[in-house]
Amino acid sequence: MNLTDRRRKLLFAGLVVVLAAVGVYLTVASPGGSSGEPEARPTATATGAPGPSSTPSGIQKAVNPGDFDIYRLLTFSRQEFATAADLAQRFVAAYGTYRYDETPETYMGRFTGLTTDDLKQRLGQDAATPAMTEERQRVQLVAQGSASLDRVRDIEDNSIIFLVTGHQQVTRSGKTSDDSKQYAVTVARDGGALKVYSFQPADAGQAGDTG
Repeated sequence: MNLTDRRRKLLFAGLVVVLAAVGVYLTVASPGGSSGEPEARPTATATGAPGPSSTPSGIQKAVNPGDFDIYRLLTFSRQEFATAADLAQRFVAAYGTYRYDETPETYMGRFTGLTTDDLKQRLGQDAATPAMTEERQRVQLVAQGSASLDRVRDIEDNSIIFLVTGHQQVTRSGKTSDDSKQYAVTVARDGGALKVYSFQPADAGQAGDTG
């Protein structure tokens, strides 16, 4: 064997070693190998409750009056809108239902799941006012409330204001009468859910967006 062949063999052996080293390096540095870096994990997303306002999907094609989906232009879905309307109606009905012989805690219990904690607390404070409590006991007042949705006053990114008429059948000193009053009720996103945020007589106006 001459010197040229020997050099060729040495060169070939060297190439084999280099290629083997490169293969080992690529195996260790690959995403499936243990590179010493933590793996990226998918971020969990909360479901089952409305979150912050999202960008409406919009309408790209020409508007067809016979097939117009207004919810594509709103930050509230059809289901959220229905939930908000139901909350506003049930809240006004609960607000107008009370008895002279019940405790403020019983009255407040009607708002569980309907209102924000702050509004519920304020309603409880109002119900516990001594002058109001004494007057209701004096005339043995009993009120049964119901409510009807009238219309939407305003829609913001995180809230909807409904006009709701509260109806009451009131028994006072043994005499029964009917009464009604319209309220502006703001339903807003609160901690991943929809809650009644505030309300006041409809003719007093109402602040809109809360978020």
